[in-house]
Amino acid sequence: MIRVGLTGGIAAGKSTVSAHLRTLGATVIDYDELARLVVAPGSVGLHRIVEEFGPDAVSVDGTMNREWMAEHVFGPSAPADALERLDAIEHPLIYTEAARLDRETATRAIDDAMPHVIVHDVPLLAEVIDTIPFRFDHIVTVEAPIGVRIARMMTERGMSRAQAEGRIKHQSDESERRSIADIVIDSTQPLHSMLSQVEQLYADWTRCPHFLTTSGIFTNDSEDVS
Repeated sequence: MIRVGLTGGIAAGKSTVSAHLRTLGATVIDYDELARLVVAPGSVGLHRIVEEFGPDAVSVDGTMNREWMAEHVFGPSAPADALERLDAIEHPLIYTEAARLDRETATRAIDDAMPHVIVHDVPLLAEVIDTIPFRFDHIVTVEAPIGVRIARMMTERGMSRAQAEGRIKHQSDESERRSIADIVIDSTQPLHSMLSQVEQLYADWTRCPHFLTTSGIFTNDSEDVS
């Protein structure tokens, strides 16, 4: 089994790479999906967010008020520690779910006696690399210039320039992502070239699998998170 950490700046093209790895046969653990899951209506996560940020964090339909939260976490008037407070609520819950999915996939790989790739799709991997309870055989970062990413967010996500710049401001910069990665994918290359690079990586990973010596779930000091 090979465990891969996949990251990249917002609107850099990581989702395209992640989706292609899934079609090739990898199991993708999407941390954005897990982040939505742990704050679903009635969840422990949402309850804790309301306790921390107030009742306006929830919409009338019981879902998290994402627009309100974005403004109060990433906006120009947001408290300096707002993101840290939100992460302290969400990250432990996300890691627990990720560990469960990782463990289930590792069990299937052992049962099938076949090489298997588990991709942890973590947008903010550089920020949490010292606390995330997993070790990775490879870390891939998908990169594009800031100007390209801002244009994509404005065109594809309907953000204003200020909103796009605010999101980038609250992420690690490219040099930090590159410093933890052993593979860099440039998403400004033609799409077919980028996907071919992804296919070659997947072929290399499944041709020469790394077998982990335990269930495959580790903390940074080699303790099983379960």
